Amino acid sequence: MESNNKMLEIKSRIFDFFLSSSNLTQTTFLTQLQLLLKEELQAEQAIVTLEENLLSQDQSLICEQAVSYTISSSEGSNLENVVIPLFDEEHAIGKIDLHFLSPVPLPLDSFNQMSKELSIIFQHYNQYIFKRYEEKQYEELYAITSKFHSAMSVDGILSEVIKLLQRMYEDFSYLLLLTSDNDDLKHLPIKKLDFDDNNICAMNAYVTGEVQFENSIKDRRANIYIPIKGGQGVYGVMQIISLDAATLPESEIKFIKLLADATGAALENTQLYEQSKQVITDLQLINETSHQLNTNLRLTEVTSFMVKKILQSFHAKEVAFVFYQEKGMEILPGSTEFFQQSDMKEYLTHMKEFLYSDGEPLFIGDLRVHKRLSDLPFCSCMVIPMLIPNGGKGACVVTHPLPYFFSFEQFKLLQSLIHHSTLAFNNSMLREELEKYVITDYLTKLYSRKYLDDKIKKSMKNDSFGTFILLDIDDFKIVNDTYGHQVGDKILIQVANIIKTNIRETDIGARWGGEELAIYLPKVDLNLGESIVVRIIEKIREETDPGVTVSCGLSFWNKNTQDSPKDLFHRADYALYKAKDQGKDQLCIEGASEISEKVKN
Repeated sequence: MESNNKMLEIKSRIFDFFLSSSNLTQTTFLTQLQLLLKEELQAEQAIVTLEENLLSQDQSLICEQAVSYTISSSEGSNLENVVIPLFDEEHAIGKIDLHFLSPVPLPLDSFNQMSKELSIIFQHYNQYIFKRYEEKQYEELYAITSKFHSAMSVDGILSEVIKLLQRMYEDFSYLLLLTSDNDDLKHLPIKKLDFDDNNICAMNAYVTGEVQFENSIKDRRANIYIPIKGGQGVYGVMQIISLDAATLPESEIKFIKLLADATGAALENTQLYEQSKQVITDLQLINETSHQLNTNLRLTEVTSFMVKKILQSFHAKEVAFVFYQEKGMEILPGSTEFFQQSDMKEYLTHMKEFLYSDGEPLFIGDLRVHKRLSDLPFCSCMVIPMLIPNGGKGACVVTHPLPYFFSFEQFKLLQSLIHHSTLAFNNSMLREELEKYVITDYLTKLYSRKYLDDKIKKSMKNDSFGTFILLDIDDFKIVNDTYGHQVGDKILIQVANIIKTNIRETDIGARWGGEELAIYLPKVDLNLGESIVVRIIEKIREETDPGVTVSCGLSFWNKNTQDSPKDLFHRADYALYKAKDQGKDQLCIEGASEISEKVKN
C-alpha cells in the first residue's frame, strides 16, 4: 500500500511539473526527475540515463525487463544499488540508477511496478518531445519561408538555409550544388552542379527529383542528396555530409526535404521576380527610347542617343551604326571613336556579305575563332541588321573585349531596341534627304539660291568678312546648240563638281540660275578668295569635256563696308559682265581699290 502511495505521489509531482513548465526540455525534465526520485525515495543518488537518440531504438541498454538489485562490494560501504529499466514496448530506452543507504525503503516488487509506471511516463514523454520537436521544425520552416518572401534574393535565401541546417543539425556538414553560377556567393558552401562530375548520386537526385543515399564504410562517411525543386524544375541538390557515418531518421529527412522544396520554390520565385524586374526595365528602356526618338531628332542626334543608351544599358565597350548603300559604306557620326578608324572599314566590309546574303542577327561569343576577325581588340559581338531607305542595308554593331560577355537575353533586347529605333533612323534620313532636296539644285547638287541668300545674311551678321563669286559658263548656248542639252547638263554637273572639290565644307557652292553658278566663302579675305577662284577657273578649263571656260565676278565685304547681301550681289554681277566684255575666261573684281582702302583704314 505504501509503495502504491509513493508511486502515486511521484506521478502526481511529475504531472505537476509537466503542467507548470512552459519550456520543457530533455535536460530540465531529467534534472527535475532525478531530484524528485532522490527526494521521494530518500536515495543518496538518482541517475537517469537515456539512449542518445530517443527516437532511435536499434539497441537496448538492458537485456531484461526487470529491476536489478546489488549490494556494494566495497569494504566498509553500506550502499545498496537498484537499477530500474525503462522500456518502450519491447525495447529499452534507458535506466534509472538508485543508490540507497541500507536498508532499501521499498521491496523489489514495488520497484518493478515503478519501472512499468515510469516506462509509461517516458513513453508519453517521448511522444511529447517528438511533437514539440516536430512543432519546432514547422515553426522554423514557417519562419524561414517568411524570410524567403521578404528577402527575394538568392544570397539571402541560401544564407538562411545554411544557418537553419547548422542550427538544427550541427553535427553534419552541408554543400549546396546549384545549376546556376553563383560566383558572388563564395562565403557560402555552394558549388556549381557539374554535369561532367563523377558524383553519380548527386546527378541521380537532380535527374529523378528523389532523395539519394550514399554510404562509405571505409571512410566512415554518409551522404544524403536531396533535390532542390520548384514548381517549374530542379535548381540544384542539397548534400548533407556525416563524417561519422551517422544517419538521419526518416522524419528528419522528411523535414529537410520540405526545407529543400521551400528553398526551390523561393529560388524560383526570386528568379521570376528578377525576370519580371528585368522585363519592366527592358520595357522602360524601349519606351523611353521610342519616346525620345519620336521628337524629330537629326540623324546624328539619333545615332548619338542610341549609342549612349546601348553603352549604358548593355555595358558595351564599342558601338557603331553602319550603313551600306550604292555609294559605299558609311559609319554614322555618333558611333564610338574606335569605329571611326580608317582600318575598321576593312573589317566592317566583311559584314556586308553577311547582311546581303543572310540578313539574320549575329550573336558571337568569341570572335577569335573567326580568322578574318581574330585581330580585332574585342571578342563578344552582336550585329543587328537594319533596313534603310533606297534599298540600302545597315547594322548596329555592339562589342566588348571579354568573350561571352553578353547574355542571350541582352541579345534579344538589343534586337527589339533596334527594331523600334529603325523607323526613327529612316525618318531622320528621309527628312534630311528631303531638306537637302529643298535646299539643293536637282541637277548640279549645289545649294539653291535661297539657301545661299540665307547663309550670306547669317555670315554678314556673325562674321567679320567674306568673299562672293559669280561664275558664268562662256558660250553655253553654243554648247547646247552644238552638242545638245544633255551634254549641256553634263557640262553643268562637271563644273559643279569642280567647284565642290575645290572649296571647304563650310563654303557654299550654289546654282544662281541657268548656267550661272555662285560661291560664297565665309571668313575668307580678298587675296585668298582671288587665289581660290583662279584655281577653279584653271580646273574648269583643264578638266571639262567637252572643254569650256568660265567668266567670274568677285566681290568682298568686311565690317567697315556696311554692305548688304544685295550690294554684294550687285558688285559681283557688275564684275562678271566686265569679265565677259574683256574677253571671257577670266576674273574681275568689283570695287577692289575702294575695299582695299577701307581695309587699310
